Amino acid sequence: MDTKLIQKVSESFAKSFTSEPVLIYSPGRINIIGEHTDYNAGFVFPAAIDKGIVAAIQKSESGQSTAIAIDMDETYQFDTNNLNTENLSSWHAYVVGVVAETQKKGKTVGNFDIVFGGNIPDGAGMSSSAALENSVVFGINELFDLGLTKYEMILISQAAEHNYVGVKCGIMDQYASMFGIENSALLLDCRTAQAEPFTIDFGDYQLLLFNTNVKHKLSDSAYNDRRAVCEKTAELLGIDALRDATEADLEKVKDQLSAEDFQKVVYVVQENNRAQAAAVAMKEGNLEELGKLIYGSHNGLQHQYKVSCVELDFLVDLAKENPDVLGARMMGGGFGGCTINLIKKTAVAAFKETAVAAYTKQFGHECSPYEVALSDGTNLI
Repeated sequence: MDTKLIQKVSESFAKSFTSEPVLIYSPGRINIIGEHTDYNAGFVFPAAIDKGIVAAIQKSESGQSTAIAIDMDETYQFDTNNLNTENLSSWHAYVVGVVAETQKKGKTVGNFDIVFGGNIPDGAGMSSSAALENSVVFGINELFDLGLTKYEMILISQAAEHNYVGVKCGIMDQYASMFGIENSALLLDCRTAQAEPFTIDFGDYQLLLFNTNVKHKLSDSAYNDRRAVCEKTAELLGIDALRDATEADLEKVKDQLSAEDFQKVVYVVQENNRAQAAAVAMKEGNLEELGKLIYGSHNGLQHQYKVSCVELDFLVDLAKENPDVLGARMMGGGFGGCTINLIKKTAVAAFKETAVAAYTKQFGHECSPYEVALSDGTNLI
């Protein structure tokens, strides 16, 4: 855990408030495979990481709530007894949205002061939003003794994102951030919200991320559009979610979908199968097979689901040229963010150098490499 970040948040809280805060760490996440399957009630393979958000929180003594985002140097005030949920901008929507959704559960949330900061790279697709939501709900549960289970907390976080941020996300990000286990990834069934932990030991290999440092604007609308296509297709098939469909089933409704939309739903069915195949490969210690599945995931995201971008594709193509990389793909919602690479440990330093140089030459700005460790989920510090 980042002791400098903990110190920074604690000192910032002490500057603004007199009380002693409760400190919470809520991690970001990576996803090894299983992209855009979560809102189709399918399988995903996420893990909490050692980058996240630290929040200092305590009951307010002023009769109103104050939230301070130290990374943005912004302060926002609100009253939990008279919440205004109209026209919320940026991070305010996550904080107020969590309070509003908690109140909908019949819980009494008093006013509180919160200061938070993080070390998740912005726009990297490592779910800083889920980490923030979870830190708020975990914090108010602790302060006001609300008696929420961790599972109830993640549903509140997800509902905040749906209803106040406007992104119809699945449950993966909130789940991985809340329930993460050190040195483990979670094969999560998004229908039952049951997860099987896999201790991750890649032997001579490790995970390496490259952040493209771009975030193309259409991501939220494109995300909701694709979700709508998936839901429409499930309805045409008379099933609850695409998780229940086979490729043969999709052929039956092919003429009711555009060619592009048909490819999108085929991708979801195939990706769901890849996530389950990845679990088998990991159990067998077959990293070559896992790598192939990861490359297959990117190919589908690029050509079928069409949520990649030139920067992500460039980094995956570079990985394909390197025999020490077993698999690489874009990770997260798409249109920017990170690639995740399964790479030989001895090759990491050289590949970082080569990739950053080639990427900078191509795009005129750097990509950022990150090595991550797999961590426990949201907890008290």
